[in-house]
Amino acid sequence: MNPCAGEMEGVRALLLAIVFVVADLPWVLGFPLTAPAFLWSPQPYRSPHYNNKEFVDYRTISSKDLTKLVLSEGGWSNILCSKESLDENTDVAVVFVGRKLHSSDISSPKQSDPSLIDILKLSFTTSNFSMAIPYVAIDEQETLENSLIEGFEENCAQGLGLNRIAYLDSCSINGRNLEKLNSLHSVHDFLASRTSGKTDLVVLCSGRSEESGHTQSEGEVFSDIVDLLKQSGAKYTVLYTSRPYKTLQYPAHLALRFLADSTQSNASNNSTCDGVCQIKSSLLEGIFVAIVLLIILISGLCCMIGIDTPTRFETSQES
Repeated sequence: MNPCAGEMEGVRALLLAIVFVVADLPWVLGFPLTAPAFLWSPQPYRSPHYNNKEFVDYRTISSKDLTKLVLSEGGWSNILCSKESLDENTDVAVVFVGRKLHSSDISSPKQSDPSLIDILKLSFTTSNFSMAIPYVAIDEQETLENSLIEGFEENCAQGLGLNRIAYLDSCSINGRNLEKLNSLHSVHDFLASRTSGKTDLVVLCSGRSEESGHTQSEGEVFSDIVDLLKQSGAKYTVLYTSRPYKTLQYPAHLALRFLADSTQSNASNNSTCDGVCQIKSSLLEGIFVAIVLLIILISGLCCMIGIDTPTRFETSQES
């Protein structure tokens, strides 16, 4: 057997191990598990980005920062907060908390729930205004729906200026006297009973409700909710976000930019990369360059070791 061939097999095994190590680097370096968030409105309403149909923020943010971003950049302060509740184009604000979608799922070729991805992309690209935050860090200590309600209350200086707040029984919201809905039929009745004036807030969560007779996929449930909103004739805006169950996933920061196809023309104007983002990208670039140099070094040493050279040289015999 050629010694160099054996050495090359060893090099391949080493490179394979390096690839797996690099794939896990975000976990080793403490990068959080993330999930996406989408906000859209079929009707025009006040927002700092009303001139941009699609706004994308590529920063990695916490759930607390998500509420601030939704209120400020998403324009929900004009809908939810009492002093600023001046937007007459919104009857219902809907918050839907999913349980499956990770950031990396958006660009994955294999989807566990294709209908959910399809309706999110369709809603994002066809609405009058839409905003996406691909990387929202998941807090394992608190439910996302509870964190969002707390964030809205804390960031509205004069308190919430809503007509009614209701939530589906599959949500976990503690310490608040809110109206509880037991099924999608109850959501329909809630929408039908709305009155003109201030906006209603409805918090919905993926999962089996008390009156549900069967289990639907998250995409089917969300599609039914969007259909209910359209059929009700209400002027609405929707915030979809996800707090997926903890499963083994590829790191979210290695995911492709999920809106590259739909926002390629204006991504440079609507996307931001903060200092942390730049540090992470520079770090990964340095790691890949180091791997290339290591491959060159190992390949050179392998070839040098494989060269068969005599250990002794015979002296020439003089005639």
